[in-house]
Amino acid sequence: MKPKFLFHGSPHKLRGEKLIPKKAEDLEKNKHNLIFGVYASSIKASAISMAIISSKGVWYAGLKTQTKNPTGIIYQGWPKQKYIYLHTLQSKNFKNSPRGSSQWVSLKPIQPIKTEKLKIKDYIYLIKKATKKQKEEWKNKFLK
Repeated sequence: MKPKFLFHGSPHKLRGEKLIPKKAEDLEKNKHNLIFGVYASSIKASAISMAIISSKGVWYAGLKTQTKNPTGIIYQGWPKQKYIYLHTLQSKNFKNSPRGSSQWVSLKPIQPIKTEKLKIKDYIYLIKKATKKQKEEWKNKFLK
């Protein structure tokens, strides 16, 4: 069932009135993330986590979204900015992404109905540094 509202997190203040479709950054090169679109989540914490792991100072990170408690895992770097932005969007032009039921994509530009400026320190519990084992697995998968 399509939710009434979706959430899009960003480390950048919106420059202009709408979110513009773009290709998702994905080290795994998942074919579903090669679509130019506005990506959003039905889980607010997931959108906030994505904004944090995309912020200045984070070089490599991933987001585990398979659970109701999404966790951002940072493999290299750490957030160096104070704020992120959370956009609330109407779901009207969104279709469910084949990648997962909480991820949605719109091929059209989207006007947020609300934008919140959030302090990263208030949501830092949504992310963690990768363990030594996770870093090794990540290096073996992506840096070779």
